[in-house]
Amino acid sequence: MQIGVQIPDFTTPDGPSRLGPELAAVARTADDVGAHYLAVMDHFFQIGVIGPPEREMLEAYTTLGFLAAHTTRVKLFTLVTGVTYRHPGILAKTVTTLDVLSGGRAWLGIGAAWNDEESTGLGVPFPPVAERFERLEEALRIVRQMWAGDEQPFDGKHYQLRRPLNSPRALTTPHPPIMIGGGGEKKTLRLVAKYADACNLFASPDVGRKLDVLREHCEREGRDYDEIFKTCYYRFDLGADGDNVDRVLDDLRRLAGLGFQAAIGQVVDVYRPRTLEILGDRVIPEAATL
Repeated sequence: MQIGVQIPDFTTPDGPSRLGPELAAVARTADDVGAHYLAVMDHFFQIGVIGPPEREMLEAYTTLGFLAAHTTRVKLFTLVTGVTYRHPGILAKTVTTLDVLSGGRAWLGIGAAWNDEESTGLGVPFPPVAERFERLEEALRIVRQMWAGDEQPFDGKHYQLRRPLNSPRALTTPHPPIMIGGGGEKKTLRLVAKYADACNLFASPDVGRKLDVLREHCEREGRDYDEIFKTCYYRFDLGADGDNVDRVLDDLRRLAGLGFQAAIGQVVDVYRPRTLEILGDRVIPEAATL
């Protein structure tokens, strides 16, 4: 099992003036200790499970570009981009840019979006859920078309692209992997089966059943279930001195037994260097054997 670090919190003891150096140190350490992935949320306001909306929140793709400059090997992506936040043609260009400048380390994480508070707060259109899923499916078609080098016009219900040119091409072949986040059984997992290279599900008690539903969608779509890389969102609470490592490893064994190939998520106290060192010394090597 592979391990990834998601950074959802940009509130640090020394405040914004020191956030750049502290974030760079986290990125370098995660890279050095063997993390496979480094991700950020795609939000403009902080979300409730982390803190109030007024807490510091960085724009995702600017941050990923910054992280790319301070790392050499980790894969970089959002967990996950809200489809309504960026026009799909621009999103394809954005992820391509990250891929080229990082030396082929970009993924596209994407979902149907959910945070109406930040959307209405900043004037971003936030259509009803049915339309958001329509837009998500069109966005998936557009990015796949652009990454295939197909410049034919795209005429969808919500998006029309006269010439979906993408130059330079992404370095990752055949294209940056597409990860769809979310466990909606009727729509989200159907889109995973039809379009995605990877899924991301919360490590909830019913996550095994979610995988069964995904398998059923794959059968209906004629897709090989084993082609889809299965990742789950997991909160790594290692304890101040690694006191919780055994419990974390037990959780990872259970998830690996269900078929998950990567666990990606928040690392509690990530700005303390020793925390990521514990992750690298005691969790990542053991997880690799699962």
